[in-house]
Amino acid sequence: MVAVESCAKNCLIFNTLFMSSTKKVIVIGAGIAGIASAIRLAVQGFEVAVYEKNEYPGGKISEFKIEGFQFDAGPSLFTQPENIVELFELADEPIDAYFQYQALPISFKYFYEDGTVINAYTDNHAFAEEVEQKTGEKAKRILSYLEASKQLYQNIAGIFLNNSLHQIKTLFSSDIFKALKTVRRKYLFKSMNDLNAKHFEKPHTIQLFNRFATYNGSNPYQAPGMLSLIPHLELNQGTFYPKGGMISITNALYQLALKKGVQFHFNQAVERIIQNGSEVQGVVVGGKNVFSKIVVSNMDVYFTYQKLLLHHSLAEKVLKQERSSSALIFYWGINHSFPELELHNIFFTKNYEEEFATLFKTKKAYADPTIYVNITSKIEPGIQAPEGKENWFVMVNAPANIGQDWAKYREQYRTAIVEKLNRILGVDISSMIEVEEVLDPVIIEAKTDSYMGSLYGTSSNSKMAAFLRHPNFSNKVNGLYFVGGSVHPGGGIPLCLKSAAIMSRMVAKKYQN
Repeated sequence: MVAVESCAKNCLIFNTLFMSSTKKVIVIGAGIAGIASAIRLAVQGFEVAVYEKNEYPGGKISEFKIEGFQFDAGPSLFTQPENIVELFELADEPIDAYFQYQALPISFKYFYEDGTVINAYTDNHAFAEEVEQKTGEKAKRILSYLEASKQLYQNIAGIFLNNSLHQIKTLFSSDIFKALKTVRRKYLFKSMNDLNAKHFEKPHTIQLFNRFATYNGSNPYQAPGMLSLIPHLELNQGTFYPKGGMISITNALYQLALKKGVQFHFNQAVERIIQNGSEVQGVVVGGKNVFSKIVVSNMDVYFTYQKLLLHHSLAEKVLKQERSSSALIFYWGINHSFPELELHNIFFTKNYEEEFATLFKTKKAYADPTIYVNITSKIEPGIQAPEGKENWFVMVNAPANIGQDWAKYREQYRTAIVEKLNRILGVDISSMIEVEEVLDPVIIEAKTDSYMGSLYGTSSNSKMAAFLRHPNFSNKVNGLYFVGGSVHPGGGIPLCLKSAAIMSRMVAKKYQN
């Protein structure tokens, strides 16, 4: 009799706790998609708790300072500020009190080994004239390509990037059929490189536009021509700089989330997702159960299945898709000023196709890597770096981690980078480096739970990649949702923010009726 009463009492306690969790949401990970998810759900009236294993918010969008030099640790390109503006409008908060940004006249400056230098002006006509003057590529070819990129984005991206591709109602909607009617075969059946080589005449221009495949960690010689919509974001819509650097995006959204009542728990890694049959019931943190009928994972979907759900077969299924590339980054404090450089700079390899073959096929360090140099002190001198000095974020595309000797690769890449910069800029860059830190794929995985250090989850190196990305919900566990770069619609800040919007609409429809 006592045992029966005890059981009844325990069941009553559990049911009370579980029923009280119906308006609660647990978000795993305080990356940018996790914070955006928390804001959206809090605005919907949910009580939101975010659990983050690190001591800081932002995931890859973080910063550090060394001897007066400030470095954005992760993403460095800011496009589509409207995704952030939308969050503040949704929360009915004035964005200017949290976040300021400015448009840039030049998106990137491109350096080639033959001495050609191209300024990618965000004014299309100025850019087209620049390319024609520097390479001989007809300006009208640039303008027609950018117009096609715009039309492709407007006709396709609005549907495919803002909605789930894994729900029948979406796939058979009239909007989908209208969008598909506008797609030409070349965007589906030609590689990005083939499409660009068909459109442009000059190798410099083809290489410049092939580079946009790297925005989601893909290979332009394999990825479909559909990725030619990416230049629209940077060259048609514009490139921007957030005041204070990229970390200001994290800071602004974190403060907005706090204002909306979101609770953050740092240094508290989720150990397991609690599941009862096909229903999610909460998470385990620090050995304790935290109940909720809704759990949103901003963790890499592979690790969510492998570590938190112990669904090893589902984790292995994720791995059937090729992982995106990773990166190796040197953070250099430079005791010199380079007026010939812009905020964003690219130093191209001689052989782009060979570089990508090495990244994705042999997965080794490439001897002549394309180099990206970001210098935020160009916009905020004396703030991002000491007066007369510059903070260099020096990145090369690197293969995903499969156990390579990264200590060896660091040295190989560093040597190649220094030699290339010395040759093109005519300097001894080594003598100008005051401070140095390094980030490689192994560290990326450890800090951000990005499996194999892949920056964008899976690559887009196949025609069906967009449809093969993991959905923003679980087909196996009711109440479990996914956001971030490893799921639909993809990696990068704009798409991570869109994943939060897709997820929150699903939750609103299911739980707010």
